[in-house]
Amino acid sequence: MKRRARAVGWLGAGLLLAGCSTADGGAPAQPSASPPRGPYVALGDSYTAGLQVQPQADGPKGCGRSAVDYPALVAQGLGIGGADFTDMSCSSATTADLTAPQQLDGGSNPAQLGALNARTRLVTLGIGGNDADFTTVVTRCVEKGLTQGVLAKLDLVKAQDSPCRASYTAADGTDRLDAQLATVGDKVAGVLQEARRRAPQARVLLVGYPTLLPADPAGCLPVLGRTVPPADLGYLAAKEQRLNGVLRDEARAAGATFVDTYTPSTGHDMCAGQAERWVEPPFPAAGRAPLHPNAAGEQAMAQAVLAAIRG
Repeated sequence: MKRRARAVGWLGAGLLLAGCSTADGGAPAQPSASPPRGPYVALGDSYTAGLQVQPQADGPKGCGRSAVDYPALVAQGLGIGGADFTDMSCSSATTADLTAPQQLDGGSNPAQLGALNARTRLVTLGIGGNDADFTTVVTRCVEKGLTQGVLAKLDLVKAQDSPCRASYTAADGTDRLDAQLATVGDKVAGVLQEARRRAPQARVLLVGYPTLLPADPAGCLPVLGRTVPPADLGYLAAKEQRLNGVLRDEARAAGATFVDTYTPSTGHDMCAGQAERWVEPPFPAAGRAPLHPNAAGEQAMAQAVLAAIRG
């Protein structure tokens, strides 16, 4: 989901979000008694591309596209291969990178929507986290938490339960992040409309983001310590759920299917044990990308997509 350059930035940039079993949303445009056999085109960001999940696939080096990302596993599960499967996903992608080439170190990734045509029968799309600029949000939350911790110990400020949430709350009490997420919805709606125009016979699935944080922030103490106050961890978790809600609403409005990867990943967040987690924490296991799905996470997302297609 996140931009590669940001994924290893200051502790906050590597802290939480990029930055959803079941399918939800409107009925597919072309219902069928059997799953589509292709051509299948996958679009999306680093959560789709499987950043640093080995082995790597062919494609622009900066995209970090895995040969076992969830689109590849979905294609395998449906028996779609060769020229009938095209994976356009790329790390750092925003909705703008779906309609224009995405510039990368050492090259570029073509406009992702350019792979769609009248022959396309299946499209999966995982996008929105970078448009929400969750990396900046998380960085700010970390900075606010650390700054408050230092100043409070010096008795220079009174400790707040949720300094990050306070920083995003306007004087009239409105949450500025909610407005930011609304703009994400508008952008995703445009992408879904364009996908339908280019591939009118395709079944389109919009894939949400898996659980990043546990319901109980105390579960993150062994992994994150007290860098971010528990109330702000809850705030960030709520914003991820809000992002998934925005995606679900846009899928319904566009007649696409929303794939919920959040529900089945509950208990497999970044703060779970190494054997249980599907998303890596800020300091991941060797060779894995912080705050991104690991191989088990990509497999779980593939299962959710396949269940939606077959359901």
